[in-house]
Amino acid sequence: MDNIVLTAKVMWSQLDANMHLRHSAYADFAAQARLELMDKMQFGFNELARLRIGPVLFREELQYLKEIRPNETLQISCLLKSCRADGSRWSFLQKVYRTDGAVAAIIHADGAWIDLDKRKLTGLPEAAMLRFMEMPKTEDFVLEPNKIQQS
Repeated sequence: MDNIVLTAKVMWSQLDANMHLRHSAYADFAAQARLELMDKMQFGFNELARLRIGPVLFREELQYLKEIRPNETLQISCLLKSCRADGSRWSFLQKVYRTDGAVAAIIHADGAWIDLDKRKLTGLPEAAMLRFMEMPKTEDFVLEPNKIQQS
């Protein structure tokens, strides 16, 4: 259970009719864990607001492995799996752990950054990219080349 960035308790409102964690709550926990990690790396909402950029999610794939029941305390890990050299695209690998330590879910999230003024996808400024690259990474982390822009 390396790189735990969020510990949270399952609430009544997060349960489905089968009395286990509803599918959309996994995505909520994963998103919050990514934000917690970014904040820990001094790259949270205040910094994003200053830079006038925000995260855009292209894909979030959840693999459910074990049932999560009411009142369990979960731990969510977050590792950077890949990103482009300019930070314009990124992928995270996350795991949701149950109270007993079992991996309950694996989440793959792919996204990018949007310029909040131009409403177009963008890379990261150099200083921000340096901080972003300090994030904990998977063992098979890939730094991808930038995509060549067509004029």
